[in-house]
Amino acid sequence: MATKRRRQATTEPATKAKRAKFTLENATLPEITTHGVVLVTGAGDVGQLGLGPDILEKKRPALVNLEHEIVDICAGGMHTVCLTSKGKVLTFGCNDEGALGRITEGKEDAEFESGEVELPGKVIQISAGDSHSAALLDNGQVFAWGTFRDSHGNMGMTLKGNERLPFEIVRDLHIIKIASGADHIVFLTNHGEVYTCGCAEQGQLGRTTERGSSRNARSGIGKGQLAKLLQPGPISLKPSLKLHFDNIWSATYGTFCKVANSDDIYVFGLNNYFQLGLKSMAPQYMPKLSKEFSKYKWTLISSGQHHTIALDENGKAYAIGRKEYGRLGLGKDCQDATELQLITSLDDKKIVHVACGSTTSFAVTEEGELYGWGMGTNGQLGTGDEDDCELPTLIKSKQLQDRKVYRASSGGQHTVILAVTNSNNNKGDNV
Repeated sequence: MATKRRRQATTEPATKAKRAKFTLENATLPEITTHGVVLVTGAGDVGQLGLGPDILEKKRPALVNLEHEIVDICAGGMHTVCLTSKGKVLTFGCNDEGALGRITEGKEDAEFESGEVELPGKVIQISAGDSHSAALLDNGQVFAWGTFRDSHGNMGMTLKGNERLPFEIVRDLHIIKIASGADHIVFLTNHGEVYTCGCAEQGQLGRTTERGSSRNARSGIGKGQLAKLLQPGPISLKPSLKLHFDNIWSATYGTFCKVANSDDIYVFGLNNYFQLGLKSMAPQYMPKLSKEFSKYKWTLISSGQHHTIALDENGKAYAIGRKEYGRLGLGKDCQDATELQLITSLDDKKIVHVACGSTTSFAVTEEGELYGWGMGTNGQLGTGDEDDCELPTLIKSKQLQDRKVYRASSGGQHTVILAVTNSNNNKGDNV
């Protein structure tokens, strides 16, 4: 029997168009075209002020004499990281666990003075936690050094333990922004994905259950669970949400992620004082929409241990979280803020930058004035004494008279300030 002839198709069969992969050209990184001088205040007993071995404390901002043009600064728990205009990284402070990324053993006073970290390319962003540091290169690579810690002690940064020199912590991904909490790092890829690694005990990784958040979780066999935490992995999201992100910020024990082309903010981590803007005070282990933070358009979110200061697109600063030591800047009689509160004493100023330490807060005005509030015990506010400040207080010092501040970063007990001056890092200045 003759084979039945098939009817020829008169048109090409319809093909289902592939969904284009979401791509971010770039992320909102700290501006690094303006260079200035570095000023420090607070405790310097392990070298975190960079003023040499003879100066262990400052109650007002003091100049760090550096031979480089500095474009960004990060205060870690007990160390400081600086980025130069040529994309080099300088560090000083405690190096017990490798947070400086350079060898200091056998070198007298090496931790008290700045030294360069050897990296294989130009750095465009830096971050620092309690005992670690990280650097983002212009080609999308990320290098990190130091260690993470949890309630059991030192986690290491890899299964080998502490990494005292920079190593490539993320591979096969193009990263466009990084952020460091006390003991975790957050990575934003060029496809709008968020990866995390480090300690997960408070939910700050956004990819473990509460039961699986400890390195000793039952699901872990040997070092398997620890490896899962230390290896950067994507946060857990329902595929049906089809979410992509275009910005990230970290808290001491939490993370904020901004949805691309939206004002929505997803959060995870410690929320015991409502610092993530969630109604439940329980730790949040998986990404959850923060309706409170999604009310505004944010340019910057900075979060300490138990409080958050956020800056909106109109230059207004808001506070939420724990009131102790005056860290909210809402006045003596304020209560813990369960919702975002406008810092009214700054309402007549345009704020261009905010920063949180563990128990401190800072704001920089368009005019280059620096305001600080919160715990002053170690002089980290730079007011000249050790009193707590319950309202934003203008920081005055001889070193700030002819300078405009444009960035600040606060660590555990010290604060680092970046200011513009006509005599950039002039060694003739008095410290």
